[in-house]
Amino acid sequence: MSRPSRTAPRRSALTRSALGRTAVAIAHTLTAAALSGCAATVALEPAADATDPACAEVIVRLPDTVGDAPRRETDAQATGAWGDPAAVLLRCGVEPYGPTTLPCYNVNGVDWIRDDADDPTFVFTTYGRTPAVEVIVDSDAASGTSALVDLTTAVSAIPQQEICLDADDVLDSGL
Repeated sequence: MSRPSRTAPRRSALTRSALGRTAVAIAHTLTAAALSGCAATVALEPAADATDPACAEVIVRLPDTVGDAPRRETDAQATGAWGDPAAVLLRCGVEPYGPTTLPCYNVNGVDWIRDDADDPTFVFTTYGRTPAVEVIVDSDAASGTSALVDLTTAVSAIPQQEICLDADDVLDSGL
């Protein structure tokens, strides 16, 4: 009768151990890939006053979705992006508007100056809040009004110091 080989079980144990380590490495890789998502980070430039503490209050309140577009990671402080490709971009800490002839709209208690010079891209900037928040909307991919409504809670973290008066407000007030 022959004696069982001691090396066979040992090889089997080593093989199982190596397979186990490989399986764990694959699982970690798949988990990291799933957590990072398929979409790349959106590259943005931070605004001049992005380090203002009020911007931090805005950023922590940003919604997970704007319209139907999911939030994406950005590479700049005090920024946000939604959609793939990104259809809505936000930057906190931009220069506040002074007097302007651009149209001003109140959306859910937040005044926005709209600059549509780059049609079909609209740039909305808060009015009467310092620092100001800029929202860029690709009108071919998203609704500007819907985006502003979805961002109201976050932007309202910065107190309003002034309100804008558009031509209709001036006419209605009798001025």
